[in-house]
Amino acid sequence: MRFVMVPGGWQGGWVFDPVAAELRRDGHHVEAVTLSGLEADGPVDVDRPPNLDAHIAQVAEIIDRGDRSDREPVALCGHSYGGMVIAGVADRLGDRLDQIVFIDAYVPDDGDSCWSLTSDRFRELFLAGARADGRWVAVPEGLDPRRAPGKTFISGGAWPGSPFVALTERLRSDSGWRVHEIPVGHNIARRDPHRLAAVLGALPPGSA
Repeated sequence: MRFVMVPGGWQGGWVFDPVAAELRRDGHHVEAVTLSGLEADGPVDVDRPPNLDAHIAQVAEIIDRGDRSDREPVALCGHSYGGMVIAGVADRLGDRLDQIVFIDAYVPDDGDSCWSLTSDRFRELFLAGARADGRWVAVPEGLDPRRAPGKTFISGGAWPGSPFVALTERLRSDSGWRVHEIPVGHNIARRDPHRLAAVLGALPPGSA
C-alpha cells in the first residue's frame, strides 16, 4: 500500500519518521508531507501565507503524481489539522483513494472550519499565535468512476482539552467508520509509532 501522511499544524513530515520506518520495513511505500509554509528553511511569502486551499492542492498533486497504471492502493492519512486537508483532498480525488485515515484529527462536514470544530483551548492558542502579525499562527512553545474510500479514525484518547472526544464516540456508532484507540494523547506518531504503524499496516486495500 502507498501511504501519504499529512501532519498537523506546527509540525512537518518528519513527525511520521518512526511510523514510516516500520511501514517501509513491511513493504509499504510512505510519503510524509511537510505542508507549504512549514518547511524549516523553505522560501516564505510573508504577504501571502499558504492556507487550507493551498495545502489541499499540494497534497492532491502529490497523490496525482502516482503511477495510475500501477494502481497501488492509496491510504491518505491526516493528523489533527491534517484532517481538514485530507477531507478536502478526498473531495477532489476520492476515486484515487482506498483508505482515508483521520489520526486524532478534525473530520469536517460541508461548511465546517478548523475554528468551528476545535476546542476553546485551541482557539486561544490560535489567537495567541496570530497576535504578532495577524497572518501567521506561531508555534506554541514546546510543540511541534467515483467510489468511497474506507474511512478510519484513530483516537489518541481523552487527553485534556481534546476536541475529538465527542467525535470519537459519534464515529464509533457510524457503520461507515472503523475506530481505533491508541490512548497516548494527541501526538500519537511520536508517542506510540509502533502501534500506529500496526494499525495502518493492517488496513484493507479496498476495492479497486
